[in-house]
Amino acid sequence: MADRRVLLFSGVVAVMVAVGVYLTVQGTSGPEEPAAGRTGQPTAVVAGEPSRPLATATDRPFEIYDYLPVAKDQLAAAADLAERFTAAYGTFRYDEDPAAYAARVKTFTTGGLGDVLTRTLTSPGTVERNRDDQVVSQGTGKLKGIRTVERNSIVFVINGTQQRTTKNGASAHADDYAVTVTRVGSDWRVFDLQPATEGQDGDAQG
Repeated sequence: MADRRVLLFSGVVAVMVAVGVYLTVQGTSGPEEPAAGRTGQPTAVVAGEPSRPLATATDRPFEIYDYLPVAKDQLAAAADLAERFTAAYGTFRYDEDPAAYAARVKTFTTGGLGDVLTRTLTSPGTVERNRDDQVVSQGTGKLKGIRTVERNSIVFVINGTQQRTTKNGASAHADDYAVTVTRVGSDWRVFDLQPATEGQDGDAQG
């Protein structure tokens, strides 16, 4: 009889210990995560009001020329000069006097650039190459963009084209130039000519 009571008491103690361990584990592990949390699936996000750009146009009049250091008519005149210069630079014949070609181009430039171009266009190598190939070129110039605008200088991007005929046939060439136009008195002159990828970025004379 005593042995049976001992066994019964031992069984009760074992059950109590098991229940205690279970409750302890449940208390430290925290509540079970929802299914979405276990699978790593993102929860739905409610879209808010669409964002608006900070810079927005208004209905009030806006004239860009009011904020430039050069008047509208002066900017147009300088652009026209750059286009005509580029056209003249690309127009020549193998059988004309090279000095006449250089003089036409020099009409649009400052003295310094005119001297540089004259030496280039009348150099024996250039003249001989054009004569050997019998080159006849008709050039055009068209404004493509404005790189910088300063009080005394403007850098234009001009697309220059040449329709050429040679003893080998006809061809077309097109290049973009950075043409720097500078103020000379009340007029404008071309101060610099470079490929657009290498041209000046700012004021030629301040």
